[in-house]
Amino acid sequence: MGTFSKHHRFHENGQDPNVNNVAAYGRPYRSLYTSTKLMSVRHHIDVTDDAGRVIYQAQSKVISYRDKTDIYDFRGTHVAHIERKAMSFHERHYVSMAGGLQFELSNEIFHMVKDITNIEGLGWQLRGNVWGLNFALYDHLGRIIAVIGQKWFSVHDKYCVDIYQPAAEPIVIAILITLQHMICDRENRQAANRSTNQR
Repeated sequence: MGTFSKHHRFHENGQDPNVNNVAAYGRPYRSLYTSTKLMSVRHHIDVTDDAGRVIYQAQSKVISYRDKTDIYDFRGTHVAHIERKAMSFHERHYVSMAGGLQFELSNEIFHMVKDITNIEGLGWQLRGNVWGLNFALYDHLGRIIAVIGQKWFSVHDKYCVDIYQPAAEPIVIAILITLQHMICDRENRQAANRSTNQR
């Protein structure tokens, strides 16, 4: 049975996609999932399918000022490299796909009133924000590519992504992993600010 929340689009593996996603965009090509222990996003993320099979893996360097991450598919083939720009106010992340395609994401997506982010190098848009735990990804023609949902109140950092354009899947996964790192950055900054203010 699919999830019925109008606003929250997360669903567990094995569940049908959110009924509102299906009503708006049709049934996705497939859904993939990540589940990461809190505070471990820096090291390893598995991306699994409905059957729990690992389809992609993201490996990050334990100590890396630029937060360097590489994504591999289940065969061990390199898919993408993600790297944070040093000394950037918006902590911009660069993504280089194995085929040579490059694009950029910025954490301006976490601005409370700005809910559209242009993905430079693709002409795509990421609409949504961390407060709603939902993101929709559109191509340069305004067609839906994927819908990303994050689980509320979970002891693990769980995401699902419903993919509507099969050819875009590796890029969608790279964006999903980058998004998780950017959210982790934001949470770490907030924790540091709270610690500083309490002194």
